[in-house]
Amino acid sequence: MIDGVRELSARRLWPLWTVLVVVLLLVGCGLPTLLVVNVVREAGGRATVGRIGASATDDPATAAARGLADRMTAQLQRQTTALLGGDRAGFLAVAEPAAHVDLRRRFAALRALKVTVWRAEPSGLPVPVADKPGEWRLLVRFQYCFVAPNCRPSPVLIGTRWRENGDQPRLVAMEESKSAETGTRPWEISDLAVAIGARTIVATTPALRGRLPGLLAQAEAAAKVADGYVVAGSPPDRYRIFYAGRNEWKRWYGGGRPQWTGGYAVTVGSGHHEVVLNADGLPSSGADDLLRHELTHAASLPERGYPGKTTWWLVEGLAEFAGAGGQPVDRYEGLAEVRGLVRGSWDGRLEGITPAEDAPAERVGASYGVGYLAVRHLVDRYGPQRLLAFFKAVVHERKPLDAAAKEAFGEQWSTLHDECVAYVRAAAA
Repeated sequence: MIDGVRELSARRLWPLWTVLVVVLLLVGCGLPTLLVVNVVREAGGRATVGRIGASATDDPATAAARGLADRMTAQLQRQTTALLGGDRAGFLAVAEPAAHVDLRRRFAALRALKVTVWRAEPSGLPVPVADKPGEWRLLVRFQYCFVAPNCRPSPVLIGTRWRENGDQPRLVAMEESKSAETGTRPWEISDLAVAIGARTIVATTPALRGRLPGLLAQAEAAAKVADGYVVAGSPPDRYRIFYAGRNEWKRWYGGGRPQWTGGYAVTVGSGHHEVVLNADGLPSSGADDLLRHELTHAASLPERGYPGKTTWWLVEGLAEFAGAGGQPVDRYEGLAEVRGLVRGSWDGRLEGITPAEDAPAERVGASYGVGYLAVRHLVDRYGPQRLLAFFKAVVHERKPLDAAAKEAFGEQWSTLHDECVAYVRAAAA
């Protein structure tokens, strides 16, 4: 699910396009399901590798594949131990020299991000690579934590390719994840420079390293705001923010965003959202309101995403409210776009305000503005805590709007809807 972007002026872009995707953990991907019978843990970090147990009913080919998978798993364990121990030579030792450039980059990026948990669990059995005798492909479900040692690890499914070599198969290549849900993670394909604060991790390319101190300060301030919008559970252990240069913007998490996009947040599983900012789409004055907006998504949204387009106004309205930083309504920079929509084709329904993916920037900005003003009205009338209770009922518990409104506000939603619309029209007059 994708939300829109807004352009506030010809002078500067403040697009707020947030990708809200739930990672579906693939089990086997059509391959036989694994019997995990052994777990290995290493001191100094948490390394876990699942082993594949043999079955008495296996035919010879399957038994051989299971044996090969076990040998590959043992190599993954060696690599995992080396990663968590900071041993680059050990990390590379399981691989063919042709794979070393890519693996060195991954090792350096993960170490810079302060990887504290790394798990490698084979997903299915290895299968032969066509036209390459002795080469096999094994899907591996990696799970990772950054900085925090006890987080719920985020999963990513990556194809690995191996060459048979007796008891110690050799890693030929580690593929990019390229999942339809999230795309490729930055640490898979890019050199990274990283700054870590009390509440945030900010990573960018070495070429943009000089911006890290300012970005980290802005991110830490935004995190304090976003922490106030947690509606279920605890705040994120760390907000993860990636600041993309021009080339990285086209590749990280699949790329393909509209030209006016300045940032988005993607759900990567286990309650984590990773935020990406477009270095080319942000003003020199900084990204304070965009960071507050995106980190509020990370704090407020459930792991499985939100119910759909009819609640888009509420999801984005809350993030815009946080992004506005308490400024007066008449200083909200999207009022001009809202005014154009209100005086034009809008039918006055909040549930239909979601912009199309190919909508012009002015229409997208107006949609965000309507959401902001509707949420602003509910906060002004009932206070932030009752608004968050309403948000939780609608977005997390997926209750109908009318039931949620009665529960949180003691009012019929139809009445509140009309009040919100009247407030939008008055504010944009």
